Amino acid sequence: MNRKLPSAEWIKAAAQVSPSKRQLSWQEMEFYAFIHFTVNTFTDREWGTGEEDPAIFNPSELSAAQWVQVCKAAGMKGLILTCKHHDGFCLWPSKYTEHTVAASPWRNGSGDLVQEVAEACREGGLKFGVYLSPWDRHEASYGDSDRYNEFFIHQLRELLFNYGGIFCVWFDGACGEGPNGKRQVYDWDAYYALIRELQPEAVISVCGPDVRWCGNEAGHTRDSEWSVVPAHMQDNEKIQEQSQQVDDGAFARRMNTQDSDLGSRDVICSHGDPLIWYPAEVNTSIRPGWFYHTSEDDQVKTLEELLAVYYGAVGGNASFLLNLPPDTRGLVHEKDVQRLQELGAALRTTFQENLALNAVAEASEMLDEQHVVSEVLTEHPDTYWCPREETELAWVELDLQEEKAFDRVVLMEHIQSGQRIERFTLEVRRGEGAWEEIYTGSVVGYKRICCFPQVTSRRIRLTIDESRWYPTLSRLGIYLSERGDA
Repeated sequence: MNRKLPSAEWIKAAAQVSPSKRQLSWQEMEFYAFIHFTVNTFTDREWGTGEEDPAIFNPSELSAAQWVQVCKAAGMKGLILTCKHHDGFCLWPSKYTEHTVAASPWRNGSGDLVQEVAEACREGGLKFGVYLSPWDRHEASYGDSDRYNEFFIHQLRELLFNYGGIFCVWFDGACGEGPNGKRQVYDWDAYYALIRELQPEAVISVCGPDVRWCGNEAGHTRDSEWSVVPAHMQDNEKIQEQSQQVDDGAFARRMNTQDSDLGSRDVICSHGDPLIWYPAEVNTSIRPGWFYHTSEDDQVKTLEELLAVYYGAVGGNASFLLNLPPDTRGLVHEKDVQRLQELGAALRTTFQENLALNAVAEASEMLDEQHVVSEVLTEHPDTYWCPREETELAWVELDLQEEKAFDRVVLMEHIQSGQRIERFTLEVRRGEGAWEEIYTGSVVGYKRICCFPQVTSRRIRLTIDESRWYPTLSRLGIYLSERGDA
């Protein structure tokens, strides 16, 4: 696909870019956990030096089962463990370094935390993922690119081969070596090839080809989050260029993923690049730091803050990766647990009843008998309504059969067919009065959760004001939040 194609033909091609099977499975998870836990937990630091004595790693009550239970209580579907952070300390007994749990007093030197967490996830019904820092401040071969890449691939192979199925391999771009530090060129192609060989269903995030960083670590989200973006945003050469940057997310920033617009018609047409499916992940921590610090016990995010990130991420065509840092006991702290239980309860209460399930649906038109409008009222992800090809404007109207109060509307496109909706409007009608606008939005993608002040109405209308080629809609759900507010 290139910019020399006629505009209509170009947009039609853009509308048909779609996710891989692994990307679709990842997107359907929606919400999952990061667990940052290592020697830093015991030194009260965010970045270790690589010189820490393994003897300090000795959690007294560690329970991977508790971590899993907490994640499930919050409504999460997976967990990513920081198997090795920048300090180089391995949470599994790696054969390729002495700087591991095997040199610690924990479990009398016989422990394997990666194994414990992987098994707890399987037993608890969560998917398991791994984080492995490319930057290693302990390993002597770091900076000797060929030697270190061989070392890194050995460790990566251990994680991919020994712990069962993995849904995600998470790489960041952190490196604080500075201008006079060691210069390491990472062999990303070899890393990726090994992952595809041993864990073909795993997505590679965020220094990787499957999932991109949203552009910040504060939980901020875009109003318009496109999954279809120019291919230059996935350029491996830029990954290597960033290897000497000094903070997390440097790779993504060099790709301008902090820009507010990554995939509008103007952006994708101006670059003339091939387009790819490259969806966003929103990552933030429940506390200010990524590792546990006693001083932050009173700085746990509020329920309102977590809900705001959830609605912006999961409800804005991205996923939500929330960090939970266990304390020196090896447990998620009680204050964090309480907040996560509150979050899970709020989400379950809000979305337990779809007020639209018994509605009568009408639409401006339909493509054929296989894509009738009633499909938007089902929970099946593979069915959907759509108008005829090249119909970029359309509407769907629901009669709820009686007056109902609501303040949340969930929209989902059939992203297996592509991401197409560019702008839409929600309206309600009270009695025989005129239609009243309650919400306007831009993209939908996998999921859009529209939040607005509570209204009471029997009729609601979705108008798709702009779309690419023709829109699809697999779900239109209506809900009342726990407290009935926006």
